[in-house]
Amino acid sequence: MRTLIILAALLAAVPAQAQLVIAHRGASGERPEHTLAAYERAIDAGADFIEPDLVVTKDLVLVARHENELSDTTDVASREEFAARRKTAEIDGQLITGWFAEDFTLAELRTLRAKERLPGLRRANARYDGLYQVPTFAEIVSLVRAKSAESGRTVGLYPELKHPTFLLQQGIDSVDLFVSALKKEGLDGKAIPLFVQCFEVAPLQRLDRLTDLRLVQLVAAEGGPADEPAVSYAEMLSLSGLARVKEYADAIGASASLVVGVDGKPTALVATAKAAGLPVHAWTLRKENAYLPPALRNGTDEAATGNYAAAWTLLAAAGVEAIFTDDPALATALRRSASR
Repeated sequence: MRTLIILAALLAAVPAQAQLVIAHRGASGERPEHTLAAYERAIDAGADFIEPDLVVTKDLVLVARHENELSDTTDVASREEFAARRKTAEIDGQLITGWFAEDFTLAELRTLRAKERLPGLRRANARYDGLYQVPTFAEIVSLVRAKSAESGRTVGLYPELKHPTFLLQQGIDSVDLFVSALKKEGLDGKAIPLFVQCFEVAPLQRLDRLTDLRLVQLVAAEGGPADEPAVSYAEMLSLSGLARVKEYADAIGASASLVVGVDGKPTALVATAKAAGLPVHAWTLRKENAYLPPALRNGTDEAATGNYAAAWTLLAAAGVEAIFTDDPALATALRRSASR
């Protein structure tokens, strides 16, 4: 009850602000993630940026998947012709068994179909299983340009490089491939509506030397960057740690749990980051009870929609400049309401 009273007071005191809306993997609360349909849905909802996670095929094409392991988001496990591709790999210190994007050519990957990653929570999304292919980064850029022209507003890109150190160990330089793709598309410079994010450090440092893009150091509540095993994210979020991050990055992408405590009060992160000259972008706001703190849940069904508006407002009140969300339509509606 005390937590509910604190939350109510905070929500009454601080209106939702005009934070940037980042469509996390597209409108992934409405369509299977990382499909052109999810990205288009997000753009139509008014998202400022769409976020493709980028992995690489065997023939060195950048494609969008949340992980390089494919079985959670495609039908690869049911495809007998690819049964022999199943293997176990150590990725960032974890043993993962499945099918990996870097073992498939783009042509082979095109034969797969996307599916909902969370069918237990997003049963409606599972209706779209089998309809969509895995998109390439070039196709996503084309979609964004077409939708920007159609809508008359600028839509940005916010790609994340997934497991670049692991891929480099496999002989695949995803940073170099990404830079080449950007140059081919004419996407370089701080004036371009594009952020690049990564949980690792060295890839961002390389990008800082190779491009003029805005770079975002991702941090989680636990662990540390895979390419810096002696460093924890907690250490990186100290004032001295953030000063080092500022040498190569332009913002921090932080788990929402690092921004707002379980009591609904802002932590010190935003203030500390701002003191170091780094804005904070918070991830990831979702509408389902399973992803909301107990005080903001609606009943006991994990798939039910909780108090999304309250969660948005708490993050806004903490002073973040952007919020990643699976539900950009809800976020943009809240922003419009606040502006009125």
